[in-house]
Amino acid sequence: MPDLLLAPVPDDPRLTQTVAGVDQDGRPVETAVIHERPLTLFLNSQEIVTMMTIGDHPDYLAVGYLLNQNMLRPDDEILAIEHDEELEVVVVRTARPTDYEAKLQKKVRTSGCAQGTVFGDLMERFDEVVLPTDAVLKTSWLYALAKQINTTPSLYLKAGAIHGCVLCEQDRMLLYMEDVGRHNAIDKIAGYMFRHGLTPQGKIFYTTGRLTSEMVIKTVQMGIPILISRSGFTAWGVELAKRANLTLIGRARGKRFLALAGAERLCFDADPRHVAEEAAVSQRKAGRADDAA
Repeated sequence: MPDLLLAPVPDDPRLTQTVAGVDQDGRPVETAVIHERPLTLFLNSQEIVTMMTIGDHPDYLAVGYLLNQNMLRPDDEILAIEHDEELEVVVVRTARPTDYEAKLQKKVRTSGCAQGTVFGDLMERFDEVVLPTDAVLKTSWLYALAKQINTTPSLYLKAGAIHGCVLCEQDRMLLYMEDVGRHNAIDKIAGYMFRHGLTPQGKIFYTTGRLTSEMVIKTVQMGIPILISRSGFTAWGVELAKRANLTLIGRARGKRFLALAGAERLCFDADPRHVAEEAAVSQRKAGRADDAA
């Protein structure tokens, strides 16, 4: 498997802890569970939000959140990112003075896990984004990516109770982020892309979570033309994908998938008869998760 720019670290002791319990037969067991902790984000001197997160990559999470809430501009200069683990605070300092007092008065509670909240105008900048029409998704890439993502060592395989988001290019994974909320995972990827100058050209976005309006809006704002999930859709997510000319593919499991928007970007170059059903992969995954626990 090719090296990723950034991958999950399931053995990081800060991210999980072992908890004792009993199973369905009353036998004592020990299992790994995810750590969940608050992180309060400041933009310069203004408190923005407190997020529940697993605590890894607070710098990327902070920057990506601000970008996806339209509080950071693509041309903003970040002077410093200060993280105090003990105080559970991260501060992003920019050269441009900022004041979002009015915007913070307007809150939209999204359908994201861990109580996702979007500040200000949810659709700000959405209709301004023009996604590339020449982007292509080969079905051979889709099948290869699904297999790689399902078998890559992750916190999900170790402990579950977590979402993953993966930035891909053709049939190769580039970045794999996890968090208790899929909106956190996508924000971490947005933050990494901004900090490292990684462009959306030729990129594919994969999430383990539902294809909701929030996931569609953030993917479009990041300029990525293709969004894939192993999970299902919401009606507004599909409507927004069509409106933005985003290729939206869900229920991608084994040889099966369903495209509800942007299907013209698909290139059917693989024979599904030669692709294994995911049941076998899921059984192997479950076995590894039990062993890890």
